[in-house]
Amino acid sequence: MATSSDAEASGRSDGGESPNERWHAPAESPVTVVAHNVRMRYKVVRTDRTPRPGLLGKLTRKQHVSVSALRGVSFTARSGEFVGIIGRNGSGKSTLLRTLAGLESPSSGTVMTSAKPVLLGVNAALIPELTGAQNVKLGALAMGLTPAQADEIFEQVVEVSALGEAIDLPMRTYSSGMGSRLKFAISLAADPSILMIDEALATGDATFAERSKRAMDEMLEKAGTVFLVNHAAQTIESMCSRAIWMERGQVVLDGDAVEVARKYRWFAHNLAQGNEETAADLLREAVLDGEPSRRVGQLVLDADPERAPSAMNAEDVPDFEPDPFTKVYDRRRLSPKKSFPSTILPNIDDSPRQTRR
Repeated sequence: MATSSDAEASGRSDGGESPNERWHAPAESPVTVVAHNVRMRYKVVRTDRTPRPGLLGKLTRKQHVSVSALRGVSFTARSGEFVGIIGRNGSGKSTLLRTLAGLESPSSGTVMTSAKPVLLGVNAALIPELTGAQNVKLGALAMGLTPAQADEIFEQVVEVSALGEAIDLPMRTYSSGMGSRLKFAISLAADPSILMIDEALATGDATFAERSKRAMDEMLEKAGTVFLVNHAAQTIESMCSRAIWMERGQVVLDGDAVEVARKYRWFAHNLAQGNEETAADLLREAVLDGEPSRRVGQLVLDADPERAPSAMNAEDVPDFEPDPFTKVYDRRRLSPKKSFPSTILPNIDDSPRQTRR
């Protein structure tokens, strides 16, 4: 339970544990995660649906396409920070987590961490035929705990997961949400210094949400670092101290969770309503606002004084590359559904890089 001194250190106004009270990071703390100019590009096979006569047409129908998932992501995170990562589907959020956790090597760039990150649900290799109780011990052992430590954390895992008597049933009888809750509880009980969560907190009810937040607050009070990917901006706003808004593999805005989440929600609302021009203006404005924080997050800064954040204007806003699947079949034809914001942002090559096979 948080004490009054803990509350002061974390920037809280009191020592209470209200489940709706978001975490406030300490003003100063050591750096735990550094990402510098991280890029991730995948090569995938696509099939051209345009019929071409002859043997050559059949041989060249399948092509290798290069798809960019991350495009120069740079930031630093500190101990005691609860960082939310938000963005539309396909913006690179989950790819970023896997890269930070060391599960995928970036195509270029640098990732450094002060400890081995734990990506929720990956290190806890559970077996569906075993009961939840047996999987708690198995997952703890897989994450490096001793048998004695696995026994010590058992009750904590059961409490945080809020599974009740279901803990003695085989995991194959669990819903996907129940399985995610158990994996989250095991990962958190292992006391990682850096924890990364991908959508897991959206699978629980109010009881699980309250218990999981209390457990994460205790971890953060011990100078841990938490990353949370979630599509719900309200969740990021209510729980995190900091938020990173990503769009097509790039960082748009990095700052206070409430400010970033609300700007993203307004952007997403206009986009959902079909107000693409308004959404594009909001995106451009957010890019301009996020330039100082993006430069602070870089390990190597531009030596040209004219490129300082204060000198940036609307003409300097970087063009976002188009959705990699906007035109995947024929470079000479428009896609039946042009993807935002390629219809608005000028001078964008609207086709992915490709090499014929």
